[in-house]
Amino acid sequence: MNSYKELIVWQKSFELAKAVYKITKKFPKEETYGLTSQMRRASVSIPSNIAEGYSRKSRQEYIQFVRIAFGSGAELETQLLLSKDLEFVDPDTIEKVYNQLVEVMKMLNKLLSSLNPTP
Repeated sequence: MNSYKELIVWQKSFELAKAVYKITKKFPKEETYGLTSQMRRASVSIPSNIAEGYSRKSRQEYIQFVRIAFGSGAELETQLLLSKDLEFVDPDTIEKVYNQLVEVMKMLNKLLSSLNPTP
């Protein structure tokens, strides 16, 4: 592989970030510096950390950045659940984005497993 952009997990997380930007446009204006900002940062953090980790020279650094991406995914999951409960967007839209996140999280888990050699 020549670039992190060839990683399916990066591609899917990039699409997830775009989806989060689209749904947060519909959030109340008073959430601009609250939940909207938090969700956007968490979603962008996922592909960004995959890219940065891939670009590092050591496997351990790569693993660390993938773990950070996974943590951002967990953060985003909480924020999506809160958005759903607060009814900022229709439940079907949130569910679609949530399912995208679940897929990305599973892929990050598999990537971590492949990077961590088992004894």
